[in-house]
Amino acid sequence: MSISRHYVLAAGGTGGHIIPAYALGAELLRRGHHVALITDERGTKIPGCPEKMATHVLPAGRITKNPKSWVGGARAIWAGRKMAKQLYSSFGPSAVIGFGGYPAFPALLGAFANKIPALVHEQNAVLGRVNRMTARKVSGIITAYPDVQRLNTAHKDKTHLLGNPVREEVLALRDQTYPPLDEEGIFRVLVTGGSQGASILSDVVPDGLARLPLNLRRRLQVTQQCREEDISAVRESYAKHEIPAELATYLPDLPERLGWAHIVIGRAGASTIAELTAAGRPAILVPLPIATDDHQSHNVKEMVEAGGARAIAQPKFTPVELAKQVQAIALKPGALENAAKAAWKCGRPNAVQDIADLVEGFGGAGNMKAAKAKREGVGGFKGPSPAMARDAS
Repeated sequence: MSISRHYVLAAGGTGGHIIPAYALGAELLRRGHHVALITDERGTKIPGCPEKMATHVLPAGRITKNPKSWVGGARAIWAGRKMAKQLYSSFGPSAVIGFGGYPAFPALLGAFANKIPALVHEQNAVLGRVNRMTARKVSGIITAYPDVQRLNTAHKDKTHLLGNPVREEVLALRDQTYPPLDEEGIFRVLVTGGSQGASILSDVVPDGLARLPLNLRRRLQVTQQCREEDISAVRESYAKHEIPAELATYLPDLPERLGWAHIVIGRAGASTIAELTAAGRPAILVPLPIATDDHQSHNVKEMVEAGGARAIAQPKFTPVELAKQVQAIALKPGALENAAKAAWKCGRPNAVQDIADLVEGFGGAGNMKAAKAKREGVGGFKGPSPAMARDAS
């Protein structure tokens, strides 16, 4: 019988931090627990918060290299810590789980002060600043990649490779067949650039696809997410090249479009990688060069080494290079299907359940055995290619 407990999740106000917290919160609520969220004002505006998860906004100072930020930042952190301790005194959490971002820092400090077990979840392949600052004192570190930069080897015994939570609509694609593609079939390309799109993709992708051989170019069907200020120019570019393209600033039905895509071109954010590997879709990825600690370049390594993706550094991302990479994977028999299979094998579809299992092991449970990452092998990968079926066997 499950014992109802109280848990607090703490996350910075960006989608990369908040969405995994929402997923875990929903799973813990489903299991009969009480869950509260600590974030900042930005976090309260991100849709998807489970209805029964109470949200608390705490001060979260940011200390930068500028000395002028130090005093004010420290005061805000200390005020947030005090408020977190007060919340814990009334809420009585069994554990506090941080998902990175500055609002998680005072929440974790409050947990340390009140001697409450604390864990952190790192979405990227480089341990973030708040998670680095708290790594020594937390009871567990949850990672999404087998190789995480800036993670001290001294913390190996409390590190658990469990993955990034993925929404149910994307997980449903995992058991679906990779879309068939023959020599005359429509070749569907999905281009995404994160929540705001990416101008570099708008600048390069239309001209890159136009450089493909005629027998491939005439089969293209493109769906591309663009920034609002880029969409007119991108539409004109595709029209000039006579490539059918559907453009939008936001794709509410992204999981459905991912399901029929033969290849994805996009950034290498943690959520993007998690969804590509959950669904089993090959990709050409362009890491964001200004990402903190260049974490997107590290995020893509596992998928690239497995053969599920190709990475192009932004300075080298030109129409000529893009055409070269697309042609290499699209015209070689079985290459797309094999890349899809490789991406699928990198997926960790049970992430949210495994993280919830680990969290339930803290704060009163007799057994604190950690959930371990599992590569899903039951049933194998479903694909249309005979060559791929032989590889799978």
